[in-house]
Amino acid sequence: MLLSKDAVADVLEAVKGVDFYVPKHEVIFDAILNLYAHGEPTDVITVTDELTKAGDLSRAGGADYLHTLTGIVPTAANAGFYAEIVAERAVLRRLVDAGTRIVQMGYAAEGEVTDLVNNAQAEIYSITREKEAEDYVPLTDAVTAAIDEIEAAQGRDGSMTGVPTGFSELDDLTNGLHPGQMIVVAARPAMGKSTLALDFARAASVKHNMPSVFFSLEMGRSEIAMRLMSAEAAIPLQHMRKGTLQSDDWTKLAQTRGRINDAPSTSTTAPT
Repeated sequence: MLLSKDAVADVLEAVKGVDFYVPKHEVIFDAILNLYAHGEPTDVITVTDELTKAGDLSRAGGADYLHTLTGIVPTAANAGFYAEIVAERAVLRRLVDAGTRIVQMGYAAEGEVTDLVNNAQAEIYSITREKEAEDYVPLTDAVTAAIDEIEAAQGRDGSMTGVPTGFSELDDLTNGLHPGQMIVVAARPAMGKSTLALDFARAASVKHNMPSVFFSLEMGRSEIAMRLMSAEAAIPLQHMRKGTLQSDDWTKLAQTRGRINDAPSTSTTAPT
């Protein structure tokens, strides 16, 4: 990046400041980004001046160190490849840190085992989430994507473009659930939020042949499956729990089980 301003764009796609192992490299990287954002050159002279104005030149190793960096790499042509190496090493360091924290949690044994396992999974997930996080994009790119989506919707002649919820009036307003959305259903306890969410999954998979996954921290797998069959077969849930089913109920239950089994990858994730 110090050799060529054109290399900055290639590096930005792969590396963030926190990915650098040496702290002063992060300081230099941030100074280069600031210059690049303002359309300024990113050579040694301008970066030195930028660091001096910010009072960070000593933290960056001084002007002599910046000149040393330009002599280490003979060309800026491979900047993108070098950036990938930096990013990969950063992920590996975060993996080591996460492993250390997981080991410490295991030895400390503070709290419920289930909570410790969930925390350990969250540590690992946070690594991949940072790696896959979407960065800023120019507004023109976002507008282009929006226009493409509008044109695709127009080509469907008003038909559903998202995932149906099973509630026709809601689907008319939203045109279904769409990728990238986070839908929050809020209500007081015992108001039917989980039942509503299960209805969404049921509409997607059983009614419209779209895969769905249902996560729950309050119901076990059998409970989720029982509620699903109750709603789909129109059999009162209390009759299923008590085992007071009539012969025609068993027939409807068998037919419902077949429809659920044929649904694409309908699955539940809950405590056992």
